[in-house]
Formats: sequence, structure tokens, C-alpha cells
Amino acid sequence: MSIRIGVLSDSHGRRARTALAVSRLRAAGADRLLHLGDFEDPDLLEELLVASSAGDAIPVDVVAGNMDDPQELAAVAARLGIAFHHPGGEIEIDGRRLAFTHGDRSREVDRLLASKPDYFLHGHTHQAFDGTARGVRTINPGALHRAASYTVVLLEPASGDATTIEIDRDG
Repeated sequence: MSIRIGVLSDSHGRRARTALAVSRLRAAGADRLLHLGDFEDPDLLEELLVASSAGDAIPVDVVAGNMDDPQELAAVAARLGIAFHHPGGEIEIDGRRLAFTHGDRSREVDRLLASKPDYFLHGHTHQAFDGTARGVRTINPGALHRAASYTVVLLEPASGDATTIEIDRDG
């Protein structure tokens, strides 16, 4: 069975909405979570540690956004056992390389795209996107604050299936 990644970004301190997003991603089958930054409150990382009904936690990877203090976020991530990548990172899932960072324009973006990953994931713009940039499939899950609609993405790297999930505005 292929691994499915729950991708979310730009929580901006909205704990209840982030918890709801994580719950929806887990219910949809997410085996791992990737948050693309702009927490604003490092303690919001705790909302990413939702155990399955069997009680086992799933791996979580995060990056800092432009509204985050990377050192403070790294310290909280280390305390919680969350993988912290700064300013960006790369992971391999089911034989596919995923590169990710918060922003959509920087030297880090150039570096990550130059390595020609199978997927490039970013947040920052608060606009959901699934298309091609510089020959690489690029996905932005949208945002959980200051967006027309609040969205996250469930990505299955092996098949390329990406499902956008809308999160209730009151969350």
C-alpha cells in the first residue's frame, strides 16, 4: 500500500483549524504529515501530533515560514520528536523525491528545483496550486488562514493522486 502525505501550510496561529485539518487528513488516510510553515506560534506544532485510532503517531516533517522564528520552532520540534527542515528539505516516499520549503521564490527554491525532484511543495502564497513549474510538479496546499477557502492536500506520491480537502471556516 502506498504512503499518503497530508500537506498543510500557513496556519498562522489557528490551533482549532489546524487540529481540524489534521483530523480530516488522518480520516482521509494520511500516513505522514508535512507542514510548510507559518505557524506563528511554535506550540501549534502540538496539533500535528494526532495519533491514529490504534494509538500510533505518524511521522511529521515541518519547515519554518517567514512568520516563524526558525530557532524557536526547531527547539519545539525537537522536544516533540518532529523532523525540522530549514530552510527546506527533501524526503523520499515510495521511490519519489519530494522537495519542500515555505516560499515560492528564493535561492532555496532554485536549489531544490535544480535537483529535479518528482514533486516540489511550498506554501506562502495562500493560494492552492497543482501544476508544473520549471518542469517539476508543484503543489501548494493553500492556507488555513487569510484565504478564500481553507484547504489542505492529501498526496499519494507513488500514483501522483492529489486530493484537495476543504476545511470548515469555523474550525
